Amino acid sequence: MKMTIRGLLAVLATTTMLAGIAEARTLKWARSGDSLTLDPHGQNEGPTTALNQHIYEALTERDHTGKLGPSLATSWQVLPSDNKTWEFKLRPGVKFHDGTALTADDVVFSYQRAMQPTSDFKGYLTNVAEVVKVDDLTVHIKTKGPDPLLVNNTTSIYIMSKAWAEKNNATKAQDFKNKEENFSVRNAMGTGPYTLVSREPDVKTVLKRNENYWGKGQVPLEVSEIVYTPIKADATRVAALLSGEVDFVQDVPVQDIQRLKGDQKLRVTTGPENRTIFFGMDVAAKDLKSDNVEGKNPFADKRVRQAMNIALNRTAIQRVVMRGESVPTGIIMPPFVNGWTKELDEAPATDVNAAKKLMADAGYPNGFSVTLHCPNDRYVNDEAICQAAVGMWGQIGIKVNLVSQSKSIHFTLIQKNPPETEFYMVGWGVPTFDSHYIFSFMYNTRGGSLGSWNATGYSNKDIDAKILSLTSETDLAKRNATIGEIWKTLKDEVVYLPLHHQALSYAMKSNLDIPVDVSNSPKLKAVSFKGS
Repeated sequence: MKMTIRGLLAVLATTTMLAGIAEARTLKWARSGDSLTLDPHGQNEGPTTALNQHIYEALTERDHTGKLGPSLATSWQVLPSDNKTWEFKLRPGVKFHDGTALTADDVVFSYQRAMQPTSDFKGYLTNVAEVVKVDDLTVHIKTKGPDPLLVNNTTSIYIMSKAWAEKNNATKAQDFKNKEENFSVRNAMGTGPYTLVSREPDVKTVLKRNENYWGKGQVPLEVSEIVYTPIKADATRVAALLSGEVDFVQDVPVQDIQRLKGDQKLRVTTGPENRTIFFGMDVAAKDLKSDNVEGKNPFADKRVRQAMNIALNRTAIQRVVMRGESVPTGIIMPPFVNGWTKELDEAPATDVNAAKKLMADAGYPNGFSVTLHCPNDRYVNDEAICQAAVGMWGQIGIKVNLVSQSKSIHFTLIQKNPPETEFYMVGWGVPTFDSHYIFSFMYNTRGGSLGSWNATGYSNKDIDAKILSLTSETDLAKRNATIGEIWKTLKDEVVYLPLHHQALSYAMKSNLDIPVDVSNSPKLKAVSFKGS
C-alpha cells in the first residue's frame, strides 16, 4: 500500500511529537531532610552538596563508585618545573545557565571565595597558597608545599559565575553558622545539568534540564525536571512512594526495605556509604554546663570515655535499630578511605561490668547526668540510634538527657566557635577518600580553616604537626606510615565514640535504576528511564 506525501508527513509529525513528549520526564525525588543552602561554599553537608551538584560543577567529579574523573577540567598535572604548582586545563565551550562562558576568572574567583573565613569548604584548601589565571582556559593552583593529592580535593569546590556573584552582591561565602543570608542562598548560577526554577526551603525545590549542557550526549540527561521534596517522617516518605506521589526515595527506612523489595512496582538498590556515624564530646572544658558534676568535666577523663565506648552494644544497634544495614566499627574512618585497616576498624567488645569499674576508678561510681544533641532528619535512624545509646549508657550510671532536632539546628551547635553542644552525634563522609580530610576537620586544633568540625576541644600539637606534614609529603609510603601513626594515637585517645559505617538503600519506581552512590549523592543526569 502506498502512502501519500501528506500521510508520511503526518506520521513523522506524530512521531516527533511523541518523542518530544517522551523527553519531558519529571523525576520526583524525596529524602528526609532538605539542602541547607544553595550557596555552593556555605555548608559542607551531604544533602546540601547532593542537591547543589545538579546546578554547580567542580573541576573534577566522582562517579557513583567513587572513581575520579574530569568535569569542568579536562586534564591536570603537577608542573615538572615546579612541584608546588598544579595546572588544570578547562573544558572549552562550557557556559553558565545565563549563557555566559566559563573562564579561568570564574575558577579563580570561586576558589578564592571557597577559601574565605565564612566558607565551610576552606578546610579542603588549607595547603593552597594561590590560584592564578594563566589564560582563559588554564588555571594554576599553587600550594604551600608539594601536594600530590590536591586533585582529590577539587571534586568539592563548585564553580560559580564571578559576574553573577558580583552583580548580586554574593561575592562573600555564606556564614551559615551565624545564620547569614545572601543572594546565593536561594538563587543559583552554575554550569550544571540542571537550572534552578524555584526554591522553597523545607518545602520543595524545582530544577529543569539545562538544554545547553556541555555534557549533553555524554550522559543520558533523560530527566527533564527534578522536583526535590524533603519528607521528614519515615512513614509519610514511604507512603508517598507507594502512592506514586514521588518516584525516588533516597532515605529508605530500614524497617521498610524488605516490604518495598517485595513490591513489583518498585525497585530497591543497596550499597555501602563512604560515611561513619559516631558521637563526639567536649574533652577539654574544665567544667560542663549540662552535667550535674560541679567544677569537673567527666569527659576529660579518658577512663570515662573508655567506659562509654565499651558500654555501647554496637551489635545490638546493628541488629535491632539498623536491621542489619550497618557495620560496627572502632574508628571514625570508612573502609573506602586511604589509611583504613582491619585492625583499626575492629570495634571494642561490649563489657558493661568493665565499663562500671572504669567509671568507679574515674571517681563516678554513681555516674552523672549530661545532655546529648542528636539530629532527627540526617542519618539513617539517627534519633533511634541515639535513643538506644542513651539506654546503654544508663546501664553504667550515665543519665542522658536527649535533645533531638533538625540538622539545620544541630549542625550549627557543632560549628559555632565556641561550640554550643558538649555531647553530640555526627556522621562524617570523606569525599577526598583520604585520612587527611578526617584529621583536618575533626581532630586538628580548631582555628582558622582547620578543625572547623572539631567541637571536642581536642588539641595535640604533635598531631597537628603530623597532619600538616601530610599535605606536602610526596613519598606516599612515608605519608601512609604517618597516617598510621596518627590513627594509632587518636584511637587510643578515644576522642570520639565510633558506632558504625552506614549502609544505604534507595527505593524507586521500577522504570528507574538509580545505583547507591558511595557519597550518597545520586547523580540524576546519569539516570535512564526503562519502559513506560
